[in-house]
Amino acid sequence: MTTETGEISIVCNHCDRDIPALNIDLHRVHCARNLEKCKICGDMVPKKHAEEHFLNTHAPVPCSMCKETIDREVFDNHKGEFCPKRIVTCEFCEFPLPAVDLAEHQEVCGNRTELCYQCNSYVRLRETYSHQTKCPGSVLNNVESSRRIPRAAEGDGNGRRRRDGNGFSNKRLFFTIAITGIAVLIGSFFFQRKPEGS
Repeated sequence: MTTETGEISIVCNHCDRDIPALNIDLHRVHCARNLEKCKICGDMVPKKHAEEHFLNTHAPVPCSMCKETIDREVFDNHKGEFCPKRIVTCEFCEFPLPAVDLAEHQEVCGNRTELCYQCNSYVRLRETYSHQTKCPGSVLNNVESSRRIPRAAEGDGNGRRRRDGNGFSNKRLFFTIAITGIAVLIGSFFFQRKPEGS
């Protein structure tokens, strides 16, 4: 073979690299004495760093959460998807907890109920999605009644106005915006810069 510079090259039988023919004897001696091929990945590694290469690249890794020893190639997958001690969140309350406890927690948490403001009935959290599609007070199922009476104007049956679906009334929202505006105004008076000449 010839190299880019036009020199004749020979493949080293130890490291399988193309070496210029003039340097092959010196290279073979150096290569055989100082380098070894990794049995796992096939990389040429200095003999004095072979153990370090194995430990840093191929050795199984202990999981800090579950204390199980995992192959390095699948360790990231284990931490993200399979470790029983990884932290996940409950789909109902968004509380973080270990994955091994999730099923038991969601069994209890999903049985909690919340008031459906559209039909005024209590619905289990685990049944919320299916209830929203079948709710008799839903806009999808009750289009005609929503045209006649706006939802915000309907009462709760006791003469009180029903809250919006997210739990905030319009008065409360307006009050929050007004307080924020006043706080910004007062803050701007306190933090005004005085003119440079005074």
